[in-house]
Amino acid sequence: EALRPRWWGLVLLGLGFQFVPLPDGVAGIDLVIRTAVLALSYSLLLTFGLVNVRMPGMFLVVIGLACNMTVIVVNGGMPASAQALIDSGQEDVLAYLRDQGADKHHLLTEDDQLTFLADVIAVPQPIGQAISVGDILVYMGLTWLIVAAMRGWTPSARPAGSRQRRGRHRRGATREPEPLPDFGFLPPGATTSGTGR
Repeated sequence: EALRPRWWGLVLLGLGFQFVPLPDGVAGIDLVIRTAVLALSYSLLLTFGLVNVRMPGMFLVVIGLACNMTVIVVNGGMPASAQALIDSGQEDVLAYLRDQGADKHHLLTEDDQLTFLADVIAVPQPIGQAISVGDILVYMGLTWLIVAAMRGWTPSARPAGSRQRRGRHRRGATREPEPLPDFGFLPPGATTSGTGR
């Protein structure tokens, strides 16, 4: 409960846009609308990540989101490899994409670009997902953040604008110790003493 990310509402908005029904046309206004909605969704998530980039693991989340956003914007959606879908046991998803066309995902074709960032990595059952390099980075960053939070590491809780005093204005050893800025790597309750340690 001590982990308090800033602007967390951006995550709700960004993920919310992922559930907006999107047109399935492969070109024209359908492609423009689909790309714009997905770009807005990832822009909100990226903004959240950048605002909280000093949190443990968040820089990996930002890189992963940027990778996913790049390939999605370039291709009007996330390309998914048919082979990765088969290898991950998602034949039903493969059949759906073949029958229904594009939504947030579409089957990877020769016209797609930056396909090394697409969903081309098969994760077999019981997980059964086709994922991207960006997904791996996001999962790694979130795992790092969760482990860090469980170990008591939190972002700096120092109020904005507060600074450590120096010289004759420095607080004496008899005053309340100031909390150290922990940058996400110190346990909660770590404080400075009158000796500066």
